This record gives sequence, C-alpha cells and structure tokens, in this order.
Amino acid sequence: MLDVPKKHLTVFGAGSYAAASTGAAFLTARSFGKFFSYMKPTIRHSKSDQTFYATFDGYESELAYSQPTSDVVDFVHTYVDENLRGQGVGEALAQAGLAYAREHHLRVRTSCEFMAAYVERHHAEYEDILA
Repeated sequence: MLDVPKKHLTVFGAGSYAAASTGAAFLTARSFGKFFSYMKPTIRHSKSDQTFYATFDGYESELAYSQPTSDVVDFVHTYVDENLRGQGVGEALAQAGLAYAREHHLRVRTSCEFMAAYVERHHAEYEDILA
C-alpha cells in the first residue's frame, strides 16, 4: 500500500480514501458497497428471452417478465448474482423494466416479490402504470 498524506486523498466513506493525484483506491470492505453503488451496470433487454440483463465486472443478473396480454407486462423473477447484491443492481434492473413498460404503454404486474416491494417503495412514481 502506498503511503499518501491524507491531504491528497478524497474521502469516499468511513475509512476509505482514494488518492486524488494517483487514482489509487484504498477501500475497506465496509465502504466498498458505497463506492460500488456509484458504478452503473450495463443493462440490455432481450425481447426473445423476455429478460433484462445487468452485467458488471463479469457478473450477470436478470429481471424476467412475461407478457400475458398485449398491454400487460408481469415481472416474474429477479436474480442478482451474489457478488453484486446490495450494490443497486436490482434497482437498476427494476428501473429499466419499468421504463420499458412506460415507454411501451404497458400496464405492470409484479408477481416477483422484489419488484412488488420496489414498486411499493416508489408507488407515487409508478402508480400510473400499475395493472
């Protein structure tokens, strides 16, 4: 580990610093999640699989859905790789899926417990598209 004076460091969270001039990161395990949450996974949509995929650092997570009718989308399953849990990946998938529903004028059902909880926490934002 490099010995860099604190005056040259930027604080990212309790006990974690990054050297401003070198770009070197000194992150503790406790604060890694806070730093990581600023990173955004790559999200792609596969209509044929009826799935949104989130990829970050070689790990993949997914939000699966069905379309029981032409105007309804039902989010049925969310899986977040254990290496990405607690880092906002599930939320990013939820936002992508709900944005897709809104953009395509679909009513939303949430058979998936995670999605039901997410929509409940953000009810005001999504109440207009709920089935």
